[in-house]
Amino acid sequence: MGKKRHTAEEIVAKLRQVDVLTAQGRTVAEAIRQIGVTEVTYYRWRSEYGGLKSDQVKRLKELEMENARLRRAVSDLTLEKLILKEAASGNW
Repeated sequence: MGKKRHTAEEIVAKLRQVDVLTAQGRTVAEAIRQIGVTEVTYYRWRSEYGGLKSDQVKRLKELEMENARLRRAVSDLTLEKLILKEAASGNW
């Protein structure tokens, strides 16, 4: 069985579904089985997305992508700076 990638919105919806099921009296393990994920996945999702709303999740993903882009830009500029500094000192 192949892996299925869930979108952030689906993850938040499934976390809410577990909350509803546990409020109805089911155990957490039963609720997790009903949404179709493992306990490890559930607790990982809960630690990452717990308490977030859909719009907040979208903003989080946008910020993560922007952060990665800026990190790449800084590393490229740092590399260029080191190359120029080495060339200026005459260490070919």
